[in-house]
Amino acid sequence: MTALRNELTDEELAEQARKGEPEKGRWSQTEQLLALLADRVGQLAHYYASTHSSRKQHPPDPIRRPGAKGIRGKQELSDEQATTLFQLINGGA
Repeated sequence: MTALRNELTDEELAEQARKGEPEKGRWSQTEQLLALLADRVGQLAHYYASTHSSRKQHPPDPIRRPGAKGIRGKQELSDEQATTLFQLINGGA
């Protein structure tokens, strides 16, 4: 199942996510709900730590689900892209 899921295109994965049928995935619905619960508890712990600390806290990564691609890092802007963005923000193109 993992090998088959890894062969899916981004469009096919998006379609499966849109359908929202965890019972057809590798995890059972119970496992999906437990992963969701763990993610929510992690978010709550992050919010609590953020409000009770002067240090910047980084939010936790969600538990990876079967069939879902990993979270992409932030894309770096090139100098040319930054200049274009600056011009667009300031009314020019």
